[in-house]
Amino acid sequence: MSAARVEALLDELDAVADGPARETATALVQALLDLYGEGLARLVGHVAERDDGTLAEALARDELVAHLLLLHGLHPVPLETRVRAGLDDIRPYLETHGGDVELLGIEDGVVRLQLQGSCSGCPSSAVTLKHAVEEAIHRSAPDVTAIVAEDAPQLIQLEVYETCPAPLHR
Repeated sequence: MSAARVEALLDELDAVADGPARETATALVQALLDLYGEGLARLVGHVAERDDGTLAEALARDELVAHLLLLHGLHPVPLETRVRAGLDDIRPYLETHGGDVELLGIEDGVVRLQLQGSCSGCPSSAVTLKHAVEEAIHRSAPDVTAIVAEDAPQLIQLEVYETCPAPLHR
């Protein structure tokens, strides 16, 4: 079952007119989410005790598993590491435009970046950054809440696409 299907079913549940039935169904969904989350946490714990890192990396590369791990706060790869990997993936592209990007920091899920090189300050730098960097970060770290790029003299706010399943608290 895809995340989109789950969201559609949750939307249908929100539309149920019978308040008590809707509340019971929502509580059931949340209880199941908590149950599976606890099971997944135990599984991750067992893997961590016995793994040399190979299995954790394989799990983190599987998109569905990675999203489930993120949903329950169990992703084995730290956020900063995933963001840096995404930036490394697009560096060759940025270099073809005479530029680069530096990670200034991450705080509360907000990534701060700065353009470097001949891309910095040019009108197309915002477009280059928006399309290349945003996509790379989104792919490697969908749990990032915002991306802010400092590019003297202006501050550019980038969109972050929501694909990581949100907790089912409604």
